[in-house]
Amino acid sequence: MRVLIFGATGMVGQGVLRECLMDARVESVVTIGRAPTGVAHPKLRELVRANPANYSDIEGELSGFDACFFCLGVSAAAMDEAEYERVTHGITLAAAEVLSRLNPQMTFVYVSGAGTDSTEKGRVMWARVKGKTENALLRLPFRAVYLFRPGFIEPAHGERSRTAAYRIFYAAAKPVLPLARRLFPRHILTTEQIGRAMLRAAREGARKPVLEAPDIYELARTAAG
Repeated sequence: MRVLIFGATGMVGQGVLRECLMDARVESVVTIGRAPTGVAHPKLRELVRANPANYSDIEGELSGFDACFFCLGVSAAAMDEAEYERVTHGITLAAAEVLSRLNPQMTFVYVSGAGTDSTEKGRVMWARVKGKTENALLRLPFRAVYLFRPGFIEPAHGERSRTAAYRIFYAAAKPVLPLARRLFPRHILTTEQIGRAMLRAAREGARKPVLEAPDIYELARTAAG
C-alpha cells in the first residue's frame, strides 16, 4: 500500500507516520507539509511546501496512492471564522480535489473532531467549519472517505503537539492519563490507536463513513488482534 500523509509534523500526524513506517504492508509513505518531519526511513519521502493550497506544480508526484491520511489541523482559538475556514476547509479541499481526480481508487481519511456539526448551522464556529469540510469531502469521487472524530488523544510514543497550550496541558495531565484511559478506554485514544485504525480503514474499509472515538477504538483493537 502506498500512503500519503498531510500534517505529519503534528501530534496525530507523528503517530500516524510512525505506524505507517512500522507496518510491513505499507510499501511507501510520502508526507506533504510546510516543514520536514525530521524522520529518516527507507520508505519515507517528504515534499515540503511553502503553499499548502496549491499543488499544480507537483501533480505528477501525486498519483498512484492507495490512501491519504489527512492529519493537518489548527486550533480555532483566537481565529475568526473566515481565517479558520480558509485553513481548515480551504487547504483540505485544495488537496482533496486534486487527489480525487488523480487517485479515484484512493481511500481518504480525514481527522476531524468530536462534536463536529454536520448540519453546518450550529452555534459553535469550529464545529460548523469542520462539518462543512466533512460534507464536502463526502461528495468527492474517492473510493471511500472516512471521517475520524476522536475526542481526547493521548500521545503514545513521545509525539508532541505544535501548539504550546496543548503541550502544557498534556504535561500537566500526564500523571492521570493511564488511569483515565483504563476507566474510559473507548473515549481516550492514543496516537498509536488512531494510526492503526486509519490503516485498517484504508485496507479493509469501515462500516460507516463517520467514526467517533468508540468506532476508532474498535478498528484499532481488531487491527492489533
